[in-house]
Amino acid sequence: MNGLRQLYRDVRSQKLRTFLTVFGIVWGTVAVSLLLAFGRGFHEQIRVNSAGLGENICIAWPSLTSIPFEGLGKGRRIRLTDEDMELVAAKADGLAGISGEYSGNMKLTYGTKTLLVDVSGVSPVFGDLRNLIPQPGGRFIDALDMTQKRHVLFIGDQLAKDVFGEKTDPVGKTLLLQGSPFLVVGVLQSKTQDSSYSGRDKDKTFMPGTTLQELSGLRRINNFIFKAKQVGDIERLKAQVLAILAHKHRFDPKDKEALGIWDTTENFQFIDTFMLGFRVFLGVVGCLTMVVGGIGVSNIMNVVVEERTREIGIKMALGARSGGILAQLMVETILLTVVGGAVGLLISAGLCRLVPLMGMSKEIGTPVISASVGGLTAGLLGAVGFLAGWFPARAAARLDPVVAMKL
Repeated sequence: MNGLRQLYRDVRSQKLRTFLTVFGIVWGTVAVSLLLAFGRGFHEQIRVNSAGLGENICIAWPSLTSIPFEGLGKGRRIRLTDEDMELVAAKADGLAGISGEYSGNMKLTYGTKTLLVDVSGVSPVFGDLRNLIPQPGGRFIDALDMTQKRHVLFIGDQLAKDVFGEKTDPVGKTLLLQGSPFLVVGVLQSKTQDSSYSGRDKDKTFMPGTTLQELSGLRRINNFIFKAKQVGDIERLKAQVLAILAHKHRFDPKDKEALGIWDTTENFQFIDTFMLGFRVFLGVVGCLTMVVGGIGVSNIMNVVVEERTREIGIKMALGARSGGILAQLMVETILLTVVGGAVGLLISAGLCRLVPLMGMSKEIGTPVISASVGGLTAGLLGAVGFLAGWFPARAAARLDPVVAMKL
């Protein structure tokens, strides 16, 4: 209690000095917590943007062989069908899902509006693979749509606005594709998509692959999508897919031209590696800022020790032990550090909550002071507070009482 009273007297008598001391800790805490929070938020937003195409999927395109194989010359076109997709699904281990995709352009008519739209014929699992999430009240294509070759559509959110306007709910409405009536069963939930291979999903329309085959006469898929159950198994799965299709269609499994594969997991690995380095850099910058604040606290405590040298000498002459003097000064330092850290974290939390309110989340993400960020900041605060107070307090505890009282 005596130490706390002494601290209170010091704060009242040296308001400016105390303010500057606490401000240094506040500034350092805000720097560390905000930089780490914004780094994490930005990382998550980049991952969300990249996952708009589909998370950890592989997109494959059949093409022309470039290597002679078993007496067959190069330049043969590889043509795949739904039967090939079923073969891969039956034989490949660790496969989370696979879907062929038929693509084309069709004339869409609704009322007085006529548009040329991109149409994809797919299977039900395609929606999960490509993150095609329907808005409430709608759905994606299902198994019955496929088996019964239903004339149903799942359309992009921007296309829905262009065709039906802002106020009309497209679900349940009927429009014409190539003169055939189709029922809209779902609309894409708005999503951020920073990459594509045939246009953004918001402008496209999707129907059962069997329906598109019947309507257009297509029999060969344009491309197919597949995904591993475990991200770590993707290389093994790609090799299996190549081997299965190469065996059936008689091309060299090492022929990268016969079947081109875009492995999007490589994008995520690059993003994670890059952002880890970026967040470490931000953390180092924040830590250095906090160290500067800690140096300020240490300097202030040195001044306190010099001003109270005579007082410390009298206390020691009256029986105060070195450990008590050391503990008192350490408590004062740590209390100032805790107050500054608490204020800094409150300021950081307030600033983090402002970002979504200002509508900036899509650009920079939503910063979050997570448990790891809070724990790291608290650990740094503790280390800075201890080191800032230890050396001045130790110097005070080692004073000679006789010499100290003469100063």
